[in-house]
Amino acid sequence: MDIQGSEFSTKGSYVTGKEYTRDTHYIETRITRDGADGYPVEAGRYRLVVARACPWAHRSTIVRRLLGLEDAISIGVCGPTHDARSWTFDLDPGGADPVLGIERLQEAYFKRTPGYPRGVTVPAIVDVPSGAVVTNNFPQITLDFSTEWKQFHRHGAPDLYPEELREEMTAVNKRIFTEVNNGVYRCGFAGSQEAYDDAYDRLFAALDWLTERLAGQRYLMGEFITEADVRLFTTLVRFDAVYHGHFKCNRSKLTEMPVLWAYARDLFQTTGFGDTVDFEQIKKHYYVVHEDLNPTQIVPKGPDTSGWVSAHGREALGGRPFGHGTAPTRPVDA
Repeated sequence: MDIQGSEFSTKGSYVTGKEYTRDTHYIETRITRDGADGYPVEAGRYRLVVARACPWAHRSTIVRRLLGLEDAISIGVCGPTHDARSWTFDLDPGGADPVLGIERLQEAYFKRTPGYPRGVTVPAIVDVPSGAVVTNNFPQITLDFSTEWKQFHRHGAPDLYPEELREEMTAVNKRIFTEVNNGVYRCGFAGSQEAYDDAYDRLFAALDWLTERLAGQRYLMGEFITEADVRLFTTLVRFDAVYHGHFKCNRSKLTEMPVLWAYARDLFQTTGFGDTVDFEQIKKHYYVVHEDLNPTQIVPKGPDTSGWVSAHGREALGGRPFGHGTAPTRPVDA
């Protein structure tokens, strides 16, 4: 989730005339087993910086937890709100990250590139010894957790990125990102009625497509959870709390889309998903930070979230959430 300069929207990309366009120019350095980019996989060297409010960062917390990478990659958590400069560590004692010793994530970006000109985003992986950001390329971060960090996976870790499904998953992920993950933002930050109408129609066409796909199978790629489910979940879990009203994605609430609502509850009740959700931080971020959309900064009390733990019935479709693996057992640390 981006923070940009004054010419950008508060949601980190920009409105060119009428249509909202996300800035996808990230720091593409990778942490790999061979260290080709100068950053080899090494337990204890890197810190994953996230915000529980942010859907893009939320992906990385789920994948890290499912794979059991807690001992290999530490985590730092920013607060739900920020100013035009940076995410801050206001949840930590003294307002500074206890490992990095910084108050603003911006400081780690400046360590990498003095005067870093683009968005200060989460998730970001920071090289602890140097204090510099290694990467903020959120789609690649989780894929590398699955592939490059295998030696540090917990016993029983699921395969979230199976080789035999990657080609199909790439196509599914692309549509989910374009029409759903980013589609809600295209609705919320549309600069014209025409741009909003187009974004709205595309979003709900994609949700209808997902409904059809999930009507007869438990997960997006079939019988077990994959990276694709993680990517969709972080948008669905925020849908009624913020996107339906705040971003005007109001053809239907998630609770009014039976297949997707049951699917989302199934994931929420799976270890690693619901236990990483903080609805209050999610609402506080969107309604406080987006002053252009919500000038009063009033945070709504609803919706009622008790339904997330109600029976979903998706077990009838078969499948095993973790495939041949097992659920995480250690307590969540973020």
